[in-house]
Amino acid sequence: MPTGTGADLEELLTRGDLTPVGRISGSSNGALLCVVGDPADEVLVIHKPEATERRLWDYPDGTLVARERAAFLVSEAGGFGVVPPTVLRDGPLGPGSVQLWVGPVTGEEEPLVDVVAPDEVPDGWYVVLEGESTLGEPVVVAHCAEPALRTVAVLDAALNNSDRKGSHLLRDGDVVRGCDHGVSLGVEPKLRTVLWGWAGEPVPDADLARLERLADSLATDLPGALEPLLTPDEVEALRRRVAALLRLRRHPGPRGGWPAIPWPAL
Repeated sequence: MPTGTGADLEELLTRGDLTPVGRISGSSNGALLCVVGDPADEVLVIHKPEATERRLWDYPDGTLVARERAAFLVSEAGGFGVVPPTVLRDGPLGPGSVQLWVGPVTGEEEPLVDVVAPDEVPDGWYVVLEGESTLGEPVVVAHCAEPALRTVAVLDAALNNSDRKGSHLLRDGDVVRGCDHGVSLGVEPKLRTVLWGWAGEPVPDADLARLERLADSLATDLPGALEPLLTPDEVEALRRRVAALLRLRRHPGPRGGWPAIPWPAL
């Protein structure tokens, strides 16, 4: 990790030499693992080219990488610190997003969300879904109760994130990072997440303060930064969601007419 300010890191991600070193297995959008910078300060990043985006029925074509950048700006504006630094730039396949890689390359770390047998749920975890394994054995999807993960759930509600899988959650010291926000920030309510454990509970004071900071930014400079990335209706919908969260002061619950949990959940 290079030293310096967040602005220095964004400059490196934007201006540094971008070199692919592998393809992300299972990615539906042709994501590439790359290095940015020279050997003295290079970092690992995820590069998502706009040209390889999968066509979706509910999001305009060619907008997913812009939503990745917009989610980062929203996270930073509220002081959530959830979305890793993300920029837009040209790459080997044309324009796309570049996001700082977080966590081990092997993916071997203590899970925040897991699929386990009902009698193996760790103490204090929330069960959000019951089902069966491919062998017909009962299993549940559950997530831990860490405050840092709860902050992700609050940001997801503001972002209207429609694809919060367990594999999109990464430990980064005392912080929990979230990645893959290409299908977020739409106008219609589409929150789909594995983090329903706090549904209906009061939002903690620290996260209310983050929402208030985000609301202040939406009343001043943030709309200008989001203008090249989202439609005016999408920015207004974001403002309304933040206002509703501050008014109700509770985590939202699942709504009818839309799947509550993405599949696969992890």
